[in-house]
Amino acid sequence: MSAAFLGMPRRRLPETGFSPVQGKRPFPEAASAALSDPVLRRNLGHATGVIRRKRASVVGELPDWEELRSAGAAIKAETMARLPELLEQLEANVTAAGGVVHWARDAAEANAIVTDLVRATGEREVVKVKSMATQEIGLNEHLAAEGITALETDLAELIVQLAEDHPSHILVPAIHFSRTEIREIFARRMPGVDPDLTSEPRRLAMAARAFLRERFLRAKVGISGANFAIAETGTLTVVESEGNGRMCLTLPETLISVVGIEKVLPRWQDLEVFLQLLPRSSTGERMNPYTTLWTGTRAAHEGGDGPRAFHLVLLDNGRTDVLADEVGRSALHCIRCSACLNVCPVYERTGGHSYGSVYPGPIGAILSPQLTGITGDSVNDSLPYASSLCGACYDVCPVKIDIPSILVDLRARHVEAAQQASRVPSAEAVAMAAAAYVMKDEKRFAAVTGSMRLGRPLLRDGQLRGPLSSVMTGWSRARDVPAPPRETFRQWWSHRERHDGAASERGGP
Repeated sequence: MSAAFLGMPRRRLPETGFSPVQGKRPFPEAASAALSDPVLRRNLGHATGVIRRKRASVVGELPDWEELRSAGAAIKAETMARLPELLEQLEANVTAAGGVVHWARDAAEANAIVTDLVRATGEREVVKVKSMATQEIGLNEHLAAEGITALETDLAELIVQLAEDHPSHILVPAIHFSRTEIREIFARRMPGVDPDLTSEPRRLAMAARAFLRERFLRAKVGISGANFAIAETGTLTVVESEGNGRMCLTLPETLISVVGIEKVLPRWQDLEVFLQLLPRSSTGERMNPYTTLWTGTRAAHEGGDGPRAFHLVLLDNGRTDVLADEVGRSALHCIRCSACLNVCPVYERTGGHSYGSVYPGPIGAILSPQLTGITGDSVNDSLPYASSLCGACYDVCPVKIDIPSILVDLRARHVEAAQQASRVPSAEAVAMAAAAYVMKDEKRFAAVTGSMRLGRPLLRDGQLRGPLSSVMTGWSRARDVPAPPRETFRQWWSHRERHDGAASERGGP
């Protein structure tokens, strides 16, 4: 099957009450609840601060860091321009190396493909490498409904899974948990755990290692994603810090990799750039402790490490829709480093769950609404507003994604979609039309601004009181309303000119 299959109409996931890329509540509502949790804010502030400092240290060592960012952005732009061609080249080279390529237009098809492949092995348990793509399609939940247990082997993902929670960060999924909470999760949910287990990080890691080792050794099926897929050679790459990925990728007899179509790179040489950008931007390391690359199957290479059967599932799930957007398509350049989350003042105070998507933070605020569509009344329509537009996310992005500009564009598209969906103008539209009418005429503008001081009695502690409070409650709930000045700039300037003129006539200063 060729890349022409991609971009065809998608089927929607059945209504199960769970959507991996869309929450049940708008961001402002979810964020309001998170802001009232002091423990969450303390955990987030500490963790993101540590990661920011580590990143700044290792990035500062490279005199050509900005040139590397530019190179990464250029390679990604080339990839998007040649995507169909590169995907077909990737398919040909994976097949030549003994692998089988499957094309999935949406989450439903990807889940069905993976389920059928696991069933064909006769197994009912699989081990997984941390994968954003499998989280995006809700693979674990789908496999569980089909009687197949998928065990996460990344330590943070395992913590989240045992807690029956959802990740709160792209790189550190359990960032919202403290060590004490993790110890309680292990004691309550991990079979065979030492009852005297303490919250010391080393003891927690040892407990997880002992629990996972048995699962690694008995697993016949492994499921992964991929950080990169090289079209030139058919090689896939996974980088990680714990070694669990290496175990999942080499020990099972069958390996199934679910990979978003944007993860392809044209050439083997391109890894030189991204294997410098990714670890420094994500974990603050000069290189990842474990970098695993594989091409095809063990059988195709006459023995050695690796699976006997390899299946690559190439996932669209809205990506070709994003690719068609001239402004938003650079969201597909993302290499999932999470640097934008670690510098975002909004994420640091609200956490990942507030975004309602497996893609939180600034990148999630532009990627999730594009994957699900801007409709004017969707929950994800609120995500582009989850930003102060400070620009810190663009400054740290290793591939120079201009997130603030995309956020502004998505906000405009939301306003347009909302206007089209409703025949009645919104309060915001009426307010903007009124402001435009006032500002088009100098006298009208002067009269309105001059009368604003009359509203001072309606303000108390930065909040509106009186009849306007019900109209402006949505706006003022999240903002302090500044008190109008006692006189406008125009009035002050007029008084100043009169004073200076009178002084000049008197011959004094």
